[in-house]
Amino acid sequence: MKSEATRTVGPECVGISESGHGRSRMSGRSVITSRQTSGTVQCTNGRSMTDIEDHVDNAVNRVTIPPVSPGGPQSQAAREICRGVVRVLSAHGLTAISELPLPNGRRADVMGLAADGALWIVEIKSCIEDFRADHKWHEYRDYSDRLFFAVDPDFPREILPEDAGLIVADRYGGEILRAAPEVRLPAPKRKAMTLRLARAAASRLAVQLDPTLPAAVGLGIGDV
Repeated sequence: MKSEATRTVGPECVGISESGHGRSRMSGRSVITSRQTSGTVQCTNGRSMTDIEDHVDNAVNRVTIPPVSPGGPQSQAAREICRGVVRVLSAHGLTAISELPLPNGRRADVMGLAADGALWIVEIKSCIEDFRADHKWHEYRDYSDRLFFAVDPDFPREILPEDAGLIVADRYGGEILRAAPEVRLPAPKRKAMTLRLARAAASRLAVQLDPTLPAAVGLGIGDV
């Protein structure tokens, strides 16, 4: 049994109407007419609608969508420390996200959220040069209740500030060697940071489910 169906090319779909076994999407953009036969939808231009989802649904000027990373440090050494840090935080009851953009334009290497709403930031240092080049690490205090440095087991720990927590980690796990002083965030800032973390985590998960999502609806999402 055959039926006619139309599908909109572009993001401005404003309505859907049913006609037989086909569907018509209406918008200001052009419309593709397709024919459905035995469960397979064939477009009149010769393309199968089941084969063009990435082209139709990416929606913004039909651009190619690059692969999306779930976040994380770029260097291999930092990635291995990051993996261990996430395991450490999990063992202490925190869920974690890496590379979270902060309101001041910087990025937290890892941010953890505890069941009681506490926010931890962990700054990863993979080498001495990485630490010495960072003169603004103290700015992370403005967005967390506790601030830690995380290094690998061979890092010279004596050069790290003693007023921050210390985590030693490798790719298999790690340990908190020094607890971080707690300075609780004001309630409005805590809410804003919790929402930021939640939206970033949800955005990354959504993109894993649908890699075309950033071009379709994610233009307002700053962290994908």
